[in-house]
Amino acid sequence: MADRIVLRDGFVVTMDPAVGDLPRADVLIEDDRIAAIGPDLEVGDADVVDAAGMVVIPGFIDTHRHTWETALRGCAPNATLDDYFVEVLDTFAPKYQPEDVYNSNVAGALECLNAGITTLVDWSHINNTPDHADAAIAGLKDAGIRAQYAYGSANTSLNDYWNQSTIVVPADDVRRIRDTYFSSDDGLLTMALATRGPGFCVDDVVRAEWEMARDLDIPVTVHVGMGRLAGRFGMVKTLGEMDLLFPGTTYIHSCYLSEDEWKMVRDTGGTISIAAQVEMQMGHGWPPTGKCYAHGLRPSLSTDVVTTVPGDMFTQMRAAFGLERVQVCAVAWEADEPLPESAVTARNMVEMATMNGAHVAGVEDRTGSLTVGKQADIVVIDGNAINTAPLFDPYATVALCADVSNVRDVLVGGSFKKRDGALVADVAAALRKVGESRDRLVRQVPQQPAWTAVGQR
Repeated sequence: MADRIVLRDGFVVTMDPAVGDLPRADVLIEDDRIAAIGPDLEVGDADVVDAAGMVVIPGFIDTHRHTWETALRGCAPNATLDDYFVEVLDTFAPKYQPEDVYNSNVAGALECLNAGITTLVDWSHINNTPDHADAAIAGLKDAGIRAQYAYGSANTSLNDYWNQSTIVVPADDVRRIRDTYFSSDDGLLTMALATRGPGFCVDDVVRAEWEMARDLDIPVTVHVGMGRLAGRFGMVKTLGEMDLLFPGTTYIHSCYLSEDEWKMVRDTGGTISIAAQVEMQMGHGWPPTGKCYAHGLRPSLSTDVVTTVPGDMFTQMRAAFGLERVQVCAVAWEADEPLPESAVTARNMVEMATMNGAHVAGVEDRTGSLTVGKQADIVVIDGNAINTAPLFDPYATVALCADVSNVRDVLVGGSFKKRDGALVADVAAALRKVGESRDRLVRQVPQQPAWTAVGQR
């Protein structure tokens, strides 16, 4: 890789309000950082990448994905949230070996990079043994993605771990992982604690895990307000009563928060991750995109599970946009009133997928926008393709027209992870290994799938 790269003559969507959108500009990269942005830059002997007719954007950021489930892709297409707990967490998760986690994390992270996702929050609740955690981190590292590894645990039965659990995530191993891999918070990989929260755990467990995160100086990420049991849990309210609403905590889904809970999240510096496709498809509840903006929050987007939904950010943007617009329009039309000025836009979707995602993942100081001095996490989207041309509005192109096939180039920290439409990785090996994991896992579960694909590739 050249020490200097220039993306030449693209439509540069910086997501930085101080820079704005530049219809024809260059982005100069020196080593791992953005060195300059503007038209007709003098770049000397830089590696010149022609971006004419392309949309140049910050890398997408997925703020919640159970990457270890990549080997189970599409295993639960019709599942509700309740079904998922049984079909995936109770059936397959106990069978996972460390190599299955590694294989899934490599393939899953490469899937992200292929789709323009340069930063991933890996919600890893598959730590059946300490070796599983090591394997998950190794997979992320070897794939070359920027990631926040969120340590969870699942080394027991579904009922024991998710139903008023008295089992605390193992503090000794969490500290081992922190000391071994994350002694600095400046690396490509950072750390969080993936917790279950009130309703799933007894209060003493909740308190112990939140205090563990505070002691280790890592953020908490937790699922709240979703599915049939969401109303009973009242999880944010309970956390408030326990004085555990820490700044930087990510509340995933949040489909059924009360008005008081929304204010609690906002006033205590909480962040939100929305997985719109999963939420509507698996019965979590209505994605709270508009509610987040109405309460002054900056919602991000996430995939959640590829067992049931696609693993790209284009799907998430469209699901969130369409669901919010149909709701806003319905309310306005029924009241015979015009749409409110705050109606969510295509630009908001790109914002959620980039800058807001960086805010939620705790990396806004280094990525999420094309800003001089930030890490060069950049995606080039082909605006000359049959589904994207002619280029009119770059936000519409990204949020509503483009798909994974249009992601031409992807850089993480100034290094190409995808170039000219091809991943810079041994994709064949990754596919072979994750396929082997799928075959081994399927052969161990009591009820075999009705299809005949196992062992055939």
